[in-house]
Amino acid sequence: MSRKSPGASRRFRPALVLNTALATALLAGVAAGDSAREAVESTVGAADRLDGEPPGKDDLEHARIPPSRDTTGDTTGDDIRSAVLPDLRLAREIAPMLAEGPAAGTRLSVAVRALGSGRSAVFGGDSFDTASIAKVDILAALLLLAQDEDRELTVTERTLAEVMIRESDNAAADELWASIGGADGLDAANRRLGLSETTGGPGGHWGLTQTTSRDQLALLAAVYGADSPLAPASRLYVQGLMETVVDGQRWGVSAAADGSEFQLKNGWLPRTRTGLWDINSIGRVTAGGERYLIAVVSDGHASREAGIAAVEVAAEAAVRALETGRTGV
Repeated sequence: MSRKSPGASRRFRPALVLNTALATALLAGVAAGDSAREAVESTVGAADRLDGEPPGKDDLEHARIPPSRDTTGDTTGDDIRSAVLPDLRLAREIAPMLAEGPAAGTRLSVAVRALGSGRSAVFGGDSFDTASIAKVDILAALLLLAQDEDRELTVTERTLAEVMIRESDNAAADELWASIGGADGLDAANRRLGLSETTGGPGGHWGLTQTTSRDQLALLAAVYGADSPLAPASRLYVQGLMETVVDGQRWGVSAAADGSEFQLKNGWLPRTRTGLWDINSIGRVTAGGERYLIAVVSDGHASREAGIAAVEVAAEAAVRALETGRTGV
């Protein structure tokens, strides 16, 4: 059953506020005849027509494509609008949360992909502590190691993996972290999995692995996509564990799902130095007949409960940003 926090269903209707400096490199490869500013204006204008609020000068100065977007080569205005509009819609949903609501005063980043349409959107590019979402990455690294050695997981490895994912058992994660070679082993596996912005935690602290929402989306793509170094059986194994996490840990991206149609892994970590919480959630949900991969990473929450509420609102916003038929792109 999907757990809904009290603030999870609150809908924020933002003005156009974008999360980062959004402008110059946006249109390096724009088609001849369109200036970069003209393309930004047309893109932001198209996004604003969704809610009838025209962009101001400051909006244009602070708009950019996230670093993961490729705007080089033969790029047309339609290509740009198709790539950028989901990011703008997601920014319009998420940015006000950082000023009011459950995420006020915190840092938060979201990445989402619709598996059917291929649409994706990203909000924020900062790095965050993984906390226990690192356990999915550790398991993926272990499965790659077993594949390289042409073997199945041992009984002990399977037992540890199952309690690590289903119950978020830290002692099991410690053992498997050592089995994969710690941070060096994780980093090597991530190069194969397509993660380029994740660095294994120092001194055996796998929960302090640094990552981005984009990289967590790449990890989910390796678990749920056919174009993956993980064998089909390995992918199904991870998916099955993420589908059967214990009841008390079924919050997070599940808020965006229709009923019980979700698979996930969450992470939560109180930081001793600040007294604030890291709260993260990654997984696959089904909503409105479409399957979505969603990664939400965040920190600076006053409590675990406040962080969960913020993550759930962000997950719902991510799905709204990619809902089909809103702009025709």
